[in-house]
Amino acid sequence: MSACFIVRAQVMDMAIEDDFDHWYQNEHLPDALKAFNARRAWRGWSDVDSSVHYAFYEFDDAASARAIQGSDALKRLVAE
Repeated sequence: MSACFIVRAQVMDMAIEDDFDHWYQNEHLPDALKAFNARRAWRGWSDVDSSVHYAFYEFDDAASARAIQGSDALKRLVAE
């Protein structure tokens, strides 16, 4: 059974929303997909709070998804 690692980000300054959106779609999401060795990844904005962004990374199993927490790959991407 597949499992997802979900990332929630909140953009507090909506003046940078377009820049964030472009960066996440074209740079960060592909980098994270590769670094996490995920099956696939997708992202979107919350319908409830327009400042909240979610990214989903799908893995073959829950153990693979859990392994992302605390990983060097995650630390490097968060620092970016």
